[in-house]
Amino acid sequence: MNTLNQLEPRQRRNLRVLFIAGLLFWISIAILLPTLPAYLDAIGIKQQQIGIIIGAFAIGLLATRPLVGKLVDKRGRKLVLLIGTAVVAIAPIGYLLFTSLPLLVVVRAFHGISIAAFTTAYSALVVDLAPPKQRGEIIGLMSLTNPVGVALGPAIGGYLQVMGMYQAIFWVSIVCGTISFLAASQLHNTRIKVAPEQTEPVTSISAWKILTNPALGVPALVLLLVGFPFGAIHTFLPLYIQTIHIDFNPGLFYTIAAISSFSARSVIGTRSDRYGRGIFIAASLCCYTAGIACLATANSQMSFVCGAILEGLGSGTLMPMTVALVSDRSLPQQRGQVLSICITGLDLGIAIAAPVFGMVAKDVGYPGIFTIGTGMAASAIVVFIVWGNRSLRHSIGFSLGRDRDVYTVK
Repeated sequence: MNTLNQLEPRQRRNLRVLFIAGLLFWISIAILLPTLPAYLDAIGIKQQQIGIIIGAFAIGLLATRPLVGKLVDKRGRKLVLLIGTAVVAIAPIGYLLFTSLPLLVVVRAFHGISIAAFTTAYSALVVDLAPPKQRGEIIGLMSLTNPVGVALGPAIGGYLQVMGMYQAIFWVSIVCGTISFLAASQLHNTRIKVAPEQTEPVTSISAWKILTNPALGVPALVLLLVGFPFGAIHTFLPLYIQTIHIDFNPGLFYTIAAISSFSARSVIGTRSDRYGRGIFIAASLCCYTAGIACLATANSQMSFVCGAILEGLGSGTLMPMTVALVSDRSLPQQRGQVLSICITGLDLGIAIAAPVFGMVAKDVGYPGIFTIGTGMAASAIVVFIVWGNRSLRHSIGFSLGRDRDVYTVK
């Protein structure tokens, strides 16, 4: 918090307003996570159709992520942030108005645009506002909106669901989204600080160019590999617990993981500014892999508790540190495009995890799914340690916190 007090008054105000907007955005999103499937079932949607509607979220998210990245750089962070908060406020109205499958699929896909727009603009704006020497600390603090919102949203939604107040769930989501929009509208436009030699106008950069650049393609690949087990956790964990007949509430897993993620994000950022991003990304991947391994071999409540703690520590450290790393390696006037493409790696992994793992579930079982997920997370460790920097020597040194990031843009 001392770092925030050292910033200019306008910077502090923008960060505080942005934090409020982010917290309310994630509450608006998360309140529907445990309740929307039950609501769709209550209005007569068939089980197979519910999966189609829920999965349509990824269509809007994946289709628009590259587009909003360009818009963030060309038209400004605030405009795209307003688009994201407007969509999250409007979309829940569609669930209340429509009951047919095609229209609900359209509404759900439209809802997916909110995360694509908001997270890209939010991350880019936080980086713009953060002094480079305190970038990791401020990104860590500002990323707390996600675990806090994701913890509060389902709790509120679950309570209203138990009371049978489905319409109230959507209205709370609408109100939170609207206040998030109003908060975002109060942000002062900020100028992107660039070095004198980097003052060329904003230019489009292709996804192919980003992904074939080792400095940026490797983080995107790491997020893709991590996305698969992450998607498996949110899709198959409740069914997995049910089939092995362990008395453990799946909601408790997500709550423990959120608390663990919160703890990691609140302390890691400052240290990454001092010791570099590499050691914390490598450590987070190790924690994450260990957490998935706990699930693959789970046979007791404690196995799931340990898995939740390790998974939360891993994901809670990996995401803000990867955002900081990619920001370090990109030009300010292309940062929105770079962030959008790299984060799409995680989106893609999560989106296709359900159908891919679903096809093999009958053959390998739920433990087999998480065993495969453990292997993918472990391969992310290898990718980062071997190719995370310019040479093998630099990569290993960077991963151990003993060497600087050669790819950092000065």
